[in-house]
Amino acid sequence: MIDRIGFAAELAAYTETRGPVTIGLAGAGQMGTDIVVQTALMTGVRVGAIAANGPRRPMEAIAMAGYDAGHGVVAGSPAAIDAAIEAGRIAVTDDIEALCASGRVDVIVDATGSPEVGTRLALLAIENGKHIVMLNVEADITVGRLLARKAKAAGVVYTGSAGDEPAATLELIAFAQSLGMEVVAAGKGKNNPLRHDAVPEEYEEEDRARNMNARMLVEFIDGSKTMVEMTAIGNSTGLVPDVPGMHGPEATLDNLAQILCCEEDGGVLSKPGRVDYTIGKGVAPGVFCVVKPRHPRAIERMADLKVGPGPCFALVRPFHLTSLETPLSAARVVMHRRPDMVPVDRPVAECGARAKRSLEPGTTLGRIGTADYRGYAMEWRHARSESALPLGLAEHARVTRPVAVGELLTYENCTPDASLLVTRMRHELDAADERDFR
Repeated sequence: MIDRIGFAAELAAYTETRGPVTIGLAGAGQMGTDIVVQTALMTGVRVGAIAANGPRRPMEAIAMAGYDAGHGVVAGSPAAIDAAIEAGRIAVTDDIEALCASGRVDVIVDATGSPEVGTRLALLAIENGKHIVMLNVEADITVGRLLARKAKAAGVVYTGSAGDEPAATLELIAFAQSLGMEVVAAGKGKNNPLRHDAVPEEYEEEDRARNMNARMLVEFIDGSKTMVEMTAIGNSTGLVPDVPGMHGPEATLDNLAQILCCEEDGGVLSKPGRVDYTIGKGVAPGVFCVVKPRHPRAIERMADLKVGPGPCFALVRPFHLTSLETPLSAARVVMHRRPDMVPVDRPVAECGARAKRSLEPGTTLGRIGTADYRGYAMEWRHARSESALPLGLAEHARVTRPVAVGELLTYENCTPDASLLVTRMRHELDAADERDFR
């Protein structure tokens, strides 16, 4: 037998005195299913309730995790959810209000991927005194800064999720900063081939083979997910895209630190403190932080330790476990009130959108990952000067002027859906920024 150490030991000790941390999970797609399965293997964390549009997928996830038939219990109220959790079962509901109001749920995890649903869910969690873990990066980059403020005012924790590339990258950035190194750049290796014009219909066969949603697969392939994730890193650190859309060079594991470094050191960046990604081999599915030690002795030592030739070096985490790591964030916020990733309280980066096809006036735009548009990371001030429409507000927006292929979606050629909560909250955030950061 191997003794538990570190956080595993803390989880076990917490469980002995307090019982397991209980998660209220929203979403039972690929990521939600991962969380249900992973928590079933862990000590100290459990899923107590799952909210989804219908019971089929939550029940399938519960069965996949190895639970007996009848372990999932349909519940329509907070009291019914509490009763199921107290009986050691998993409540299944279609009501996120009931999920957030449950007294037996310690923390809410958003695995929906929808900016609108994620915004509403986070607000409900905060209003009910629940911590919120956002695996929904699309909502976070749109209104996360305002949600974090509201959570802080309510005395709860708002955090991004461990395991997703942004939080995994922040681990490396924090490590480098702790050692006093200059952070030159940070980001990820892109997992999929980059095709800006990808549409779901082209990936239905791969979708079936990988048990993925074709639209979500396209969100990765057309670059939108990378733009979203790099924007989230920027908003949590102050790192900014060096150029609109970032460089995205074909840098490999061997030459990453010699390409994503400053021009004075032979690289492509105009200044340090940048966020970017690479499409070169050997980095994906990992994340990286390019650093420059501040003393010749430290440079000499890192070169001697085979980290690279210098003067810049790539610190690389060669993996990220996405939703499999999410339960760790849920446990940390409950046990220690410690977020893994939270936006800084000022505007930094923005993810806009560029048209993937010609768009005519009157068109109502579809979801991220469809045929209408793709994500495009920018520095906040540049996005503001261009009147860029945030990616998280593009769904259901109406086109008001002709938009050419590759053209930026703006408030001049598109009108977001004012009936959506995420639109109204973003308007509140923008009004405050116009006052405080003009």
